[in-house]
Amino acid sequence: MIRVLVTGASGLLGCKLVDVLSSEYEIIPTHNTHAIYPNSVRMNIVDRNEVLRVLNWASPAVVVHAAGETNVDKCETEKDLALSVNAEGARNIAEACAEIGARLIYISTDYVFDGQKGLYSEEDEPNPVNYYGLTKLKGEEFVKELCEEYVVARTSVIYGWHPKKLNFATWVIDSLRNQRRTTVSQDYYSSPTLADDLADIIRRVMSRKIVGVYHAAGDDRVNRYEFAVMIAQTFGLDSSFLTPVSLKDPEAWIAKRPKDSSLCVDKLKTIGIQPLRLTQALTRMKDSQDLLGQDQSGPIA
Repeated sequence: MIRVLVTGASGLLGCKLVDVLSSEYEIIPTHNTHAIYPNSVRMNIVDRNEVLRVLNWASPAVVVHAAGETNVDKCETEKDLALSVNAEGARNIAEACAEIGARLIYISTDYVFDGQKGLYSEEDEPNPVNYYGLTKLKGEEFVKELCEEYVVARTSVIYGWHPKKLNFATWVIDSLRNQRRTTVSQDYYSSPTLADDLADIIRRVMSRKIVGVYHAAGDDRVNRYEFAVMIAQTFGLDSSFLTPVSLKDPEAWIAKRPKDSSLCVDKLKTIGIQPLRLTQALTRMKDSQDLLGQDQSGPIA
């Protein structure tokens, strides 16, 4: 059985990857601060020697690098941390993959773009407006430079059930179930991506002999308010508790956000992979809502 190492296996996408890939591959999950899976191996991606040691020991055929610092405002205020985790961590993973001959799938972000255009294709020039996007772009560059067999998978606003942390979708659900009046921005557009579907996309990418950059995101462009209303409708919740607001210069955010970082997924479709439309993805999420519970609060911007 082909062996696959997943970094960031305690995160939202990481745990979905482990679950989805386990039926076809031998999975080695890794974590840094806490483990969800009993067989998870601790690996600090910032420690180059540790990364080399773990990958040489595990000898995977494929590495899916889903670990990273995704708190956009934290990346802006703690730039050394962001650079070491998102850029240097990616370099360490890429170097180790090159050394052992493993294929690398690197999870990147729509935030490599400036948000002036929207529906970005893989050919559009990245131009990040915040430090998070810059460090993820540097990670992409290390992957391309160091690896021969790689896929850079850019995604957008990952959401879904997680046993520990809330994300935008689960925060909206929690707020509406508790009838809390909630303001949601109508200025910022993206391509929300169900973590389960993204894990499925990565599984299918792994089965194809492809190299390069692919946009792997939901197949709809919406703003946050539209997304929240669709969540309410799918889960049978009262959307009147949602209030659209204009946040052209939001003081609550330290880092600047791209106004429209939505992604075009046509290239993915050309290799036979169709991401879910938002209504399909939310229905899938609703159907699996009893599998996991949430115990933390707060939105992910």
